[in-house]
Amino acid sequence: VILDESELVTDAVSLGSFVKVYDEEFEEELEYTIVGSTEADLDLGKISDESPVGKALLGKKVGEVAEAVLPGGDTAKFKVLSIG
Repeated sequence: VILDESELVTDAVSLGSFVKVYDEEFEEELEYTIVGSTEADLDLGKISDESPVGKALLGKKVGEVAEAVLPGGDTAKFKVLSIG
């Protein structure tokens, strides 16, 4: 499915969203695009909507914190700064 950028909702994170987050553990800003699993490429900042971080971010709004349980069992927290 090809997404039309003009139809993307920017009030909450969804598939196709460009998201700027603050990683509370590493105290740094990160930028991700939420994509389908076949398009994921972490080197390009494209994370799958099925990944732990992608799943945690879906539906979040600016100012909300997403908590993702990582494969090693640790929990990462990301505050949503902007959605585009």
